[in-house]
Amino acid sequence: MIKRIVRYAIGLILIGITLFILFVVAVNYEVFGHLYSKKELKEFKNQLATEVYSQDKVLIGKFFAKNRTNVTYQELPEHLIHALVATEDARYFEHEGVDSRSLIRVLFKTILMNDARSGGGSTITQQLLKNMYGRQRFGPFTILVNKTKEALLAYRLESIYDKEEILTLYLNTIPFGEKVYGIESASFLFFNKPVSDLNITESAVLVGMLKANTYYNPRLYPEHAFRRKNVVLNQMHKYDYIDQNVLDSLEKEEVILDYANLESQGRANYFMVEVKKELKQILETVSSQTGKNWNYRTDGLIVETTLDSKLQDYTLNAFKAHLSLKQKRLLKQYQSGSSLKDLNALVSSIIQRNKWEDRKNTIVRAEVFSWDSIYYDSITVTDSIRNALLTIQAGYLAISPKNGAVKAWVGGIDFRTNPYDQVLAKRQVASTFKPVLYAAALEKGMSPCDYLSNTPLEYEDQGGWKPSNYDHSEGGEYSLTGALIRSKNIPSVDLLFKVGFDEVDYLWRKMGCTGKLHHTPSMALGTVEASIKEMAIAYAAFANGGFKVKTYTIETIKTANGEVIYEKKKADLNESILEPRSSLLMNEILQKAINQGTGTAIRSKYGVSIPWAGKTGTSQNYGDAWFVGYNPDVVMVSRVGNSYSSIHFNSGSEGSGGRLALPIVALTLKQVQKSPEVLKLYNKDFKDPSSPLLQELNCPDFEEDSTLDKLKLFLKKDKTTIKEQENKDKPSRKKSKKKKKKKGLFKKKK
Repeated sequence: MIKRIVRYAIGLILIGITLFILFVVAVNYEVFGHLYSKKELKEFKNQLATEVYSQDKVLIGKFFAKNRTNVTYQELPEHLIHALVATEDARYFEHEGVDSRSLIRVLFKTILMNDARSGGGSTITQQLLKNMYGRQRFGPFTILVNKTKEALLAYRLESIYDKEEILTLYLNTIPFGEKVYGIESASFLFFNKPVSDLNITESAVLVGMLKANTYYNPRLYPEHAFRRKNVVLNQMHKYDYIDQNVLDSLEKEEVILDYANLESQGRANYFMVEVKKELKQILETVSSQTGKNWNYRTDGLIVETTLDSKLQDYTLNAFKAHLSLKQKRLLKQYQSGSSLKDLNALVSSIIQRNKWEDRKNTIVRAEVFSWDSIYYDSITVTDSIRNALLTIQAGYLAISPKNGAVKAWVGGIDFRTNPYDQVLAKRQVASTFKPVLYAAALEKGMSPCDYLSNTPLEYEDQGGWKPSNYDHSEGGEYSLTGALIRSKNIPSVDLLFKVGFDEVDYLWRKMGCTGKLHHTPSMALGTVEASIKEMAIAYAAFANGGFKVKTYTIETIKTANGEVIYEKKKADLNESILEPRSSLLMNEILQKAINQGTGTAIRSKYGVSIPWAGKTGTSQNYGDAWFVGYNPDVVMVSRVGNSYSSIHFNSGSEGSGGRLALPIVALTLKQVQKSPEVLKLYNKDFKDPSSPLLQELNCPDFEEDSTLDKLKLFLKKDKTTIKEQENKDKPSRKKSKKKKKKKGLFKKKK
């Protein structure tokens, strides 16, 4: 009886072995789908992330389907290899792709006895194959088919690669969660350093994540990661890679992260959006010219950009230092009084407009930005709206006036929570528009020493609108220079009459601005809207001698092997939009605006000594604050204001261009001055001040009215229309086209 049972058992085993052999043969002959050949295995390439670098070779971001960067075996620290082998495949250097002991355990325990706790039994080589090609489903035979395929392929793989190459390929392939693949990308994500700089603890943390990359994620679950780290260290001790003393020390060591998610928290995320747009356009052009298609998400391209990472960092520092303080002051203002009443009314209006009355007290889980941290909080819909309204927004752009290269781009306070790019948003430009008006006057042949009336007039066709100066002064006359450096409103309106709407509109559009100018006297004060980018391009024409630039972000594109597939051609400035005389005189006037006028704080308060010209701007009721500054090396534009312009500071001491926007540029330049390496890039002086043209500036900025002058002014301007003013002393522009005459749209009265 016993012999019969034994024979029966042996028979079953032999049948099982025979069936298994036949099954393996079937898999080998592709009955269950394609089995990759040695040639295909050798030609395998990981999908690689495209890496984006600043002009000074700093990695600022990536584009990817899978965030992966390859490294060589020589870059892998020895303790990382030890941690991996000890934890994942202790006999790795002994087997030829398949560990027979593990395979038998899998066959009998995992498959036949359905015991998942017995372990997977896959070697590093087999795990690599799973990562390379994934797994297909074959119903109840899924595990057996995939394991068999991986075992057969493992032998093939080890016949064409040595152990070091397989380890390298494995570590470049493994997933770490958060869209990150490969040890190098994981090292930068969690510790902000290359894999070659990892210490033993950090290596143990990353190897520990391979068991379950979410559960053991050190950012999400630090306690889990700490315990798993110690498991890895104990495995290293078990296989004699570290001794007991080292183990005892490292087990107590905390996991210290330096989390650096370039996708959502990089130093240049708004800039990266622009790089992506430009990259896609360039690759389309390259494809049409060469017939070679490049995928920016999978081909591991190297993109070198125009960005100056140090200047970018200086600006980010300025944002935090300045705006964090201003944010506290604005919140304090809106805690009581009329400001709180206005805020509540606006919140109610938004709720009603969106029909959210039944949800206004609903608790939502929201990500909240503050300058100290970004955190999740459970707040009502009403409070969420309130927070958004009270958050100060800002944008900043720095470009080279020589060629339009973008040197720094900060599109907002935080890309993750506020992705809308303020650099591209159009807002009322206020007095930063005035240099365009004054440049139009110079283009028309006027002199910086021509005088403008500072006597206010009332415009009856504009509902009795009457301009006033910021300081409420009136009377006398200002030279063009004096009026602009002190940003006087009344003389600017007078200048609009003298220059004419068409001339100003013509220059505004030539300078690259698209906002529509309205034929009203208030246009002189900057009621038109434009973006930070448009204003940077416009002012670049002052800085470079009168030429229009086109902004760009990419210098070169290379393949992963270093082959150059695109290189930016040297940009020639050939589109003249200002006469050299106009450009030179505007530079001198706007330098005086910095040294003597509305921009003096950049010198007196912040100690900036870099050659600089510029103009502040403050829109109505302090809704937006602007500052545009430049020299021949760089143009910088900053704008600060809340999402709704009705939420603003109540006084110029907090909300004017000089107090709210100028400090961002000033604090940036202050840091530039402390770095000789960066300073030499942005410290070029303006042209020779001995130029004969500058003699045109030799006149008083202001002259008092005599009694006779006042009488003449009264008689002259009593019933004069703007069209009559425009037609007086109107020399023809050499380059301008004839324009259709328009009737006067408004009248003014004393």
